[in-house]
Amino acid sequence: MASTRTTPKPKAHKTTEVAGRHRAVQRAQDAKDRAKPAADSSKKKEQPVQAGPRPQPANPVPAQHLPKPGHEADMALRPRFEAPDYQGSNKLKGMSALITGADSGIGRAVAVLYAREGADVAIVYLEEDADAEETRRHVEAEGARCVLIRGDVRDPAFCRESVARTVKAFGKLDILVNNAAFQLHAASIEDITDERLDLTLRTNVFGYFQMARAAVPHLGKGSSIINTGSVTGLEGSAQLLDYSTTKGAIHAFTKSLASNLIAKGIRVNAIAPGPVWTPLNPADRSAEEVQDFGKDTDMKRPAQPEELSPAYVFLAAPSCAGYITGIVLPVTGSVGAV
Repeated sequence: MASTRTTPKPKAHKTTEVAGRHRAVQRAQDAKDRAKPAADSSKKKEQPVQAGPRPQPANPVPAQHLPKPGHEADMALRPRFEAPDYQGSNKLKGMSALITGADSGIGRAVAVLYAREGADVAIVYLEEDADAEETRRHVEAEGARCVLIRGDVRDPAFCRESVARTVKAFGKLDILVNNAAFQLHAASIEDITDERLDLTLRTNVFGYFQMARAAVPHLGKGSSIINTGSVTGLEGSAQLLDYSTTKGAIHAFTKSLASNLIAKGIRVNAIAPGPVWTPLNPADRSAEEVQDFGKDTDMKRPAQPEELSPAYVFLAAPSCAGYITGIVLPVTGSVGAV
């Protein structure tokens, strides 16, 4: 007859000993907790963190509300995009880039650094002519060529035209940065009409897809596509339901397109910014709410566009990121964004 073996039960005194150790450690920690002085309510609030080469503006930012789409020229506190401490080193020399939403904000900062790194730049924008001209002045001051292309990325024909004009102006296309976006808060899903949902989806998702579809035939080995995602696409947002939905879609699109194009040597990545001081924000929230913009990050302040743009250079430059594709890089001012 086959014998049956049973697992011996742990001796009671051993488990009791371990539990006793647990309680002993707990008692020690409890004693330390009780010994802590009471929190001083008069203690100063945590100060915004400054970890870059120059101090950046912090809260409160000006209480200002702008009509959409928001013009950088009208902002009481102008976003910082010049990155004076960033030294170019020809990482993008001889390349050409098309950047949507590049008249202001993150797009403008990226355009300036791309030019500083040796790339010619096409600026795609909706209708902010004065802002676009300002961006062109800064791009050309860096020694690069610049073309302005005015139109709506929701229109697939315009996306094709933008790529064609870029190729005609510079002879080729190496980098596409999808950055244009529509954002507007809502307290409830019931506030988001079909018209508004269509506007957000077609700008933020269709626009990216259509621009990439138009660009891919002109891209080759060493080229790249960089999509602007968002921390809201990583964590969600109770009051940006439609916007955060599109940003999550952009992250998935980035990874999927990266897999689709990897055999061609074309890299596709995304950057997920946290709160960044651009016209998008005072054009979204009330003046009172804008004052506290970015204070909930671990760094207790919003980023300036010049703190985002070097990441776009890194992902575009084959010398830096030639082995990187399909990632969503968080630049959020907080720990644990992924």
